[in-house]
Amino acid sequence: MTMKLFGFWRSIATYRVRVALRLKGIAFEETSVDLLTGEQFAPAYAAINQAHAVPSLVDNDLTLTQSLAIMEYLEERYPTPALLPELLSDRAYVRALALGTIADTHPLLVPRVRKQLAERFGANAEASEDWARHWLSIGLVSFEKALARRPPSPFVMGNEPGLADICIMSHLVAAQLFHAPLHDAPHLEALRATCSKVDAFATSHPLKQPGAPAA
Repeated sequence: MTMKLFGFWRSIATYRVRVALRLKGIAFEETSVDLLTGEQFAPAYAAINQAHAVPSLVDNDLTLTQSLAIMEYLEERYPTPALLPELLSDRAYVRALALGTIADTHPLLVPRVRKQLAERFGANAEASEDWARHWLSIGLVSFEKALARRPPSPFVMGNEPGLADICIMSHLVAAQLFHAPLHDAPHLEALRATCSKVDAFATSHPLKQPGAPAA
């Protein structure tokens, strides 16, 4: 049975899962849940994801949420090609990179946070964008420092893309959407160029999904 992915074109977390599915060659069908119009609060979707968030992945009678948990599930169920390296220390390094955006930055950018900034603190659209760019820029600097210490060759963990590449690319995509510039980040620029040539990344980009605004 084909897996069902519930996501949204602009969702960076959905992008991560989309890339993981395609890197592993897993067939899936994606259903859009429009976060900007409130479809995530509809009763039908609330029955799938009680947190009113995306992504959600339905695999037969199993429903999974949270992009990192979904990717770890895919890794264990479909171990080839691997998204995580073999060595324990390398796995810890990859997970630390992943959480740098999944846990530290991305939660500050989601629509419900930006809505709270507007309703509670009077932030207009420009202020909300500045907020997002601030946290994205801090993350970009952190990633560049990490990659400078351990340069990709050509991907983060060697010859094949994996979980670290997916998560760092998701941060770079978010930076693109919020117009957060890269400054003095040659390792990030090189990694983005490398990953962008891989079909799983290119076809999963938010701006190439149904519902995305025309370029």
